[in-house]
Amino acid sequence: MTMMNNMDSKNILKYFFELGQMRRVKHGGWTLVGIENPDSIAEHSLRAAQIGYVLAVMEKYEKPDEVCAMLVFHDAHETRIGDLHKLARRYVTAEDEKAADEQVGSLGEAGERIMQLWKTIEHKEPPAGVIAKDADYLETAVTAKEYLEMGHPLVQDWIDNVGNALQTESAKRLWAELKDATAHDWWKGLKKLS
Repeated sequence: MTMMNNMDSKNILKYFFELGQMRRVKHGGWTLVGIENPDSIAEHSLRAAQIGYVLAVMEKYEKPDEVCAMLVFHDAHETRIGDLHKLARRYVTAEDEKAADEQVGSLGEAGERIMQLWKTIEHKEPPAGVIAKDADYLETAVTAKEYLEMGHPLVQDWIDNVGNALQTESAKRLWAELKDATAHDWWKGLKKLS
């Protein structure tokens, strides 16, 4: 095991603190339809990573942990540029790759590996990047379904758009079944009867 110098330690700790900012950056697009306290990019990234792992297993991809890791880091650069929704991107161009690269550039080998994960999902490199991007989209659809059930009918647009973007058969199947699912199905039947 090699020892790292203090400069490396400081940069790594700075990165850890920056990752904490993911809890404070909210998904901006949801505000367009009146959602006052939307999920954060940290919340999105966690569930997307969990979905990605399961989706990779469903797709028989031999390294589901790789897909999961991609999704853990895929939106971390938004701590620097914010979450620009599709309407904002019509008018504003963000340098996502530059932000991601500069964010991890001082982390040595770890940064290089994180950047490779980031590029794989952003460029949808098959099969891992395609699976990861589908998990990212599917998480958005699941969140939209939750908001739909809370009385925000305009989020149906997100659900529909995700259906048009999915590439893997497993994600397409889950998306198709989403219309008949409810966000509360998971706990029904689990309550203890007195």
